[in-house]
Amino acid sequence: MARIAVGGFQHETNTFAPSLATLAAFETAGEWPGLTTGPELPERVRGMNLPIAGFIEEAERAGHRVLPTTWGAASPSSYVTKHAYEHIAGLILEGLQAARPFDAVYLCLHGAMVAEHLEDGEGELLGRVRALVGADIPVVASLDFHTNMTPEMVEHANALVGYRTYPHIDMADTGRRTAQHLDRLLDGSGGVHTAFRQIPFMIPLTWQCTTAEPMQSIMAMRDDAEGGEVASLTVAAGFPAADIRHCAPSVVGYGRSEAAVERAVDALAREIERREGEFEGVLYSPDDGVRRAIEIARAASRPVVIADTQDNPGAGGDSDTTGMLRALVRNDAPKAAIGMMVDSEAARAAHAAGAGSTLSVALGGKSGIPGDAPFEAEFRVERVGDGRFTGTGPMYGGARMDLGPMASLRIRDIQILVGSRKAQLADLSMYRHCGIEPTTREIVVNKSSVHFRADFEPIAAEVLICVAPGPMVADPGVLPWTRLRPGIRLRPNGPAFDPRAGSPAPGAATPAASER
Repeated sequence: MARIAVGGFQHETNTFAPSLATLAAFETAGEWPGLTTGPELPERVRGMNLPIAGFIEEAERAGHRVLPTTWGAASPSSYVTKHAYEHIAGLILEGLQAARPFDAVYLCLHGAMVAEHLEDGEGELLGRVRALVGADIPVVASLDFHTNMTPEMVEHANALVGYRTYPHIDMADTGRRTAQHLDRLLDGSGGVHTAFRQIPFMIPLTWQCTTAEPMQSIMAMRDDAEGGEVASLTVAAGFPAADIRHCAPSVVGYGRSEAAVERAVDALAREIERREGEFEGVLYSPDDGVRRAIEIARAASRPVVIADTQDNPGAGGDSDTTGMLRALVRNDAPKAAIGMMVDSEAARAAHAAGAGSTLSVALGGKSGIPGDAPFEAEFRVERVGDGRFTGTGPMYGGARMDLGPMASLRIRDIQILVGSRKAQLADLSMYRHCGIEPTTREIVVNKSSVHFRADFEPIAAEVLICVAPGPMVADPGVLPWTRLRPGIRLRPNGPAFDPRAGSPAPGAATPAASER
């Protein structure tokens, strides 16, 4: 039996997004539990699709003793404030001090956290942990598929184990795999050789999906290469909205044979580069997307699902832009639903007015995105909810959500899900909490890029991707980069970053063309 100290600090930072991640953002529960310290941690996360939940479950199954420190996560946004970072990192380090003696450390991390004062949030935290525990204690971490992996992260950890799916349906499984890998390190059978490669181009978030090509077959290649002398392989697609030096996709591997793990990592990196031009697809403007959805819906028996990809709260958006709502109204979309519009004032007003009432409100549009504004109209309040429910889909299944006051509003034949705390619209239960049944709608617009696919593709006639104004642009090549490493291509087969060349105009961040 080993004594294993566990903790975690998760945030995906979009440095171009409008809102900072304060300490309150970590303390407040949303789709996941709020900041938790001490013995209650295992029960707070148990049964959820979270890496730390899977790790604890597997470690306990193997007979180890888990020593909880602190775990916290906040919805993706702009920089983590210095105060929040230092407070939570401090709690984890204090917890490690108090837990001594222990045989190993596990951290549940994201891999794309940027703080106001630190480009590499995870590398810094792992470095502090390593300095505290010394060179002989194994330190392992689970990572998100969108990790911007840095040399410092690789240097300070004995193993980094990433998700294999996007949508992330294997988060708890990744925690279990990390525990199993740690077991092998503890008994001496684990891989001690490391290989790490960064990919020389950014992959747009929308085209990183592992259920579609080319990532689907790249991940299958990863599956085939892992085993035997290659103990672990991780492909990280990167998070292409973090203006830091090491924003990039990457591959990392661990093995008992240095030659074998180097070959495996090289082969995966070469395959990703060989298929560079395949990481692209069709993008629609809001009006073109809605009109196309109406056309498809006429002959379909299932809803057409549209991704409002540039206001994805899972990538830093505030989930309150109104571009897609305006397009639905302009085109008089039949039997449509859109969610989730995050506007706590509108949600409270709907609760005060009550179901069946009429409400005049300026909905959404409060995050100051260029080209966006509140949508002023009269709505019918159809239903209200307290925002507390349990997720049912492949990604959020078991998550005990707390999204604050919620409501279903209607304008014409369009139902609007309104909430008070942001969470990516990736679970059918989110609509159903306020009486909207997605399977009976002809058009469903979700503020999400890819995660929605896990629960919505099975009910969809077709999926379309639309680019209304928002902070998570579908084309990273138009962002005003300043800190990237020189030479990385800003999109597949796109221009290479040159720090001497200047940046695109900020207004270029919203594509107007229907298709590229």
